[in-house]
Amino acid sequence: MTPTATATAGIRPLAAAHLRDALTAAATGDPAASLAALMNIDPDSWQAIQHRTAQLGTSVLDLIAHAARTGGTR
Repeated sequence: MTPTATATAGIRPLAAAHLRDALTAAATGDPAASLAALMNIDPDSWQAIQHRTAQLGTSVLDLIAHAARTGGTR
Protein backbone atom coordinates (compact mmCIF):
# COMPACT_ATOMS: atom_id res chain seq x y z
CA MET A 1 0.00 0.00 0.00
CA THR A 2 1.47 3.38 -0.97
CA PRO A 3 0.90 6.49 1.13
CA THR A 4 -1.52 9.05 -0.22
CA ALA A 5 -1.12 12.81 -0.16
CA THR A 6 -3.78 13.02 2.55
CA ALA A 7 -2.24 10.38 4.79
CA THR A 8 -0.76 11.70 7.99
CA ALA A 9 2.42 10.13 9.32
CA GLY A 10 2.22 8.74 12.81
CA ILE A 11 3.68 10.27 15.92
CA ARG A 12 7.00 8.60 16.64
CA PRO A 13 7.51 7.39 20.22
CA LEU A 14 10.44 9.76 20.77
CA ALA A 15 8.29 12.67 19.60
CA ALA A 16 5.57 11.66 22.04
CA ALA A 17 8.18 11.64 24.81
CA HIS A 18 9.34 15.12 23.78
CA LEU A 19 5.75 16.36 23.85
CA ARG A 20 5.30 14.85 27.31
CA ASP A 21 8.53 16.56 28.41
CA ALA A 22 7.28 19.88 27.00
CA LEU A 23 4.00 19.59 28.89
CA THR A 24 5.79 18.59 32.10
CA ALA A 25 8.20 21.51 31.80
CA ALA A 26 5.31 23.93 31.21
CA ALA A 27 3.48 22.50 34.22
CA THR A 28 6.52 23.04 36.43
CA GLY A 29 7.09 26.60 35.24
CA ASP A 30 10.06 26.04 32.95
CA PRO A 31 9.12 27.59 29.58
CA ALA A 32 12.67 27.32 28.19
CA ALA A 33 12.72 23.55 28.77
CA SER A 34 9.23 23.30 27.30
CA LEU A 35 10.33 25.07 24.13
CA ALA A 36 13.50 22.98 23.92
CA ALA A 37 11.47 19.78 24.13
CA LEU A 38 9.13 20.96 21.38
CA MET A 39 12.10 21.87 19.18
CA ASN A 40 13.30 18.26 19.38
CA ILE A 41 10.16 16.90 17.68
CA ASP A 42 10.80 15.75 14.12
CA PRO A 43 8.80 17.50 11.36
CA ASP A 44 6.63 14.50 10.42
CA SER A 45 5.66 13.85 14.02
CA TRP A 46 5.05 17.56 14.55
CA GLN A 47 2.58 17.56 11.66
CA ALA A 48 0.88 14.47 13.07
CA ILE A 49 0.67 16.06 16.54
CA GLN A 50 -0.86 19.22 15.08
CA HIS A 51 -3.33 17.14 13.10
CA ARG A 52 -4.28 15.06 16.12
CA THR A 53 -4.74 18.06 18.41
CA ALA A 54 -6.84 19.82 15.75
CA GLN A 55 -9.09 16.75 15.59
CA LEU A 56 -9.54 17.14 19.34
CA GLY A 57 -10.47 20.81 18.92
CA THR A 58 -7.31 22.23 20.42
CA SER A 59 -3.70 23.02 19.56
CA VAL A 60 -0.25 22.35 20.98
CA LEU A 61 -0.11 25.96 22.19
CA ASP A 62 -3.40 25.47 24.05
CA LEU A 63 -2.06 22.28 25.65
CA ILE A 64 1.12 24.02 26.80
CA ALA A 65 -0.85 26.99 28.15
CA HIS A 66 -3.25 24.70 30.00
CA ALA A 67 -0.36 22.78 31.58
CA ALA A 68 1.27 26.04 32.64
CA ARG A 69 -1.98 27.36 34.17
CA THR A 70 -2.93 24.20 36.03
CA GLY A 71 0.46 22.77 36.90
CA GLY A 72 -0.56 19.67 34.94
CA THR A 73 -3.13 18.62 37.53
CA ARG A 74 -6.30 19.02 35.43
